[in-house]
Amino acid sequence: MKEKYIADRITELRLKKNVSEYRMSLDLGHSNSYIRSITSGKALPSMSEFLYICDYFGITPKEFFDEDLKNTEQIKHLYDLAKKLSYDDLSALINMAERLSSK
Repeated sequence: MKEKYIADRITELRLKKNVSEYRMSLDLGHSNSYIRSITSGKALPSMSEFLYICDYFGITPKEFFDEDLKNTEQIKHLYDLAKKLSYDDLSALINMAERLSSK
C-alpha cells in the first residue's frame, strides 16, 4: 500500500466530513499541522493514531482501505435497518438491490 493512498483517503474522508486539516488535527489532540503533514506525504500516522483517525471518521480500518466502498454512512444505515428485517423482507431487499445494481 502506498503512502499516497493513506494521504488521499484521509483527505477524501475529511472533505466528506466537511472538516479542515487544522480542525481535525486539533480534534485528534495534535498540533494544528499534524494532518497536513500526513496529507502532504511528510509523515505517516502511527498504528494507534491510525486507529484514532478511523474512529474520528466512524469507520473501521477495513473500510478505510476498501477502495470500492463509498458512502459508508449510508451503507451502515442500510445494514442496521436490514438486521431488523424478516427473512422474506430481507430477500426482497436483496432482489431489489440486485436489480438496481445490474442497471
